[in-house]
Amino acid sequence: MSEQELDARGLLCPIPVIRTQDRIEQMQTGDILKVFCTDPGVIHDIPAWCRINGHEVLSIDEEDDQVVVMVKV
Repeated sequence: MSEQELDARGLLCPIPVIRTQDRIEQMQTGDILKVFCTDPGVIHDIPAWCRINGHEVLSIDEEDDQVVVMVKV
């Protein structure tokens, strides 16, 4: 199991979700992806994508002007 980070700051919907999808396709089951975003829409968009694709959102934290989403593949 590994943990990776994805910097999607400064990108607007749907690009953060697309970048998340592309990175997760390269990861193994059980890996964790930490996604950094500035688009507040990811609070809803990434969890919706995860539900559809069978991944688990471990946490969503708002820090300053960014959102950090932890996804378990």
